[in-house]
Amino acid sequence: MSFTPSKPIKRVTVHTLEELKQRGEKISMLTAYDYSLAKIVDDANIDVILVGDSASNVMAGHETTLPITLDQMIYHASSVIRAVKRALVVVDLPFGSYQGNSKEALLSSIRIMKESGAHAIKLEGGEEVIESVKRIISAGVPVMGHLGLTPQSIYKFGTYSVRAVEKEEADKLIRDAQLLQDAGCFAIVLEKIPAELAHQVTDMLKIPVIGIGAGANVDGQVLVLHDMLGINKDFTPRFMRRYLNLYDQIKSGVEHYIADVKAKDFPNSNEQY
Repeated sequence: MSFTPSKPIKRVTVHTLEELKQRGEKISMLTAYDYSLAKIVDDANIDVILVGDSASNVMAGHETTLPITLDQMIYHASSVIRAVKRALVVVDLPFGSYQGNSKEALLSSIRIMKESGAHAIKLEGGEEVIESVKRIISAGVPVMGHLGLTPQSIYKFGTYSVRAVEKEEADKLIRDAQLLQDAGCFAIVLEKIPAELAHQVTDMLKIPVIGIGAGANVDGQVLVLHDMLGINKDFTPRFMRRYLNLYDQIKSGVEHYIADVKAKDFPNSNEQY
């Protein structure tokens, strides 16, 4: 099913996202990590492409997002940027490139922007990273925040279960969201939190709120591309809608190819010089 925006967008910017929120049009966001898939996603008129540190999981096979390096994130971001003509490209600051040191956070952000050509960065956390957020923004780098389930803190929380269920954590999330907006973030991702809380934060903030497992009453949605296309079959949280089953389709295609090679059917006389 296709959707035509009320006003055609030639190039999505951080200001475009603000305009979409103001007129009540939902923001679409997906991850991408390589040139070929990023080109398809951009040609489909996605609003935002996130070069996520989830590349650590889906591209490299790691159990968590922690192992991916800044150099690897720049490599993936550069590949995506070369494919994109329309979408806003946001790149995750990887674990260890910004926590606890605002100067390092700024240098990491500058490297991503200069070496990849990306349009913005994203980082996880609230009050504990606010100095880094302010320093990065003061250098002219747009920042997207990320609250709720923050995968880089998995060993702190010990679980990927829903966050901010208890009042104390919910109150902190609300405070952190306001702090991030006040610091100058252009948008915030809320991951795996109660829908009612996400709705409250969305109504409270002037900047767009993008949800993943945060219900329908946010300004937009984000999913991992490999999950929603069914390339990954093992990840099945409640919030994940699978739009295709590419794992089985690709596997079937490969099996067909193998069979044709073994049967000496490929290449045929029309497929050679």
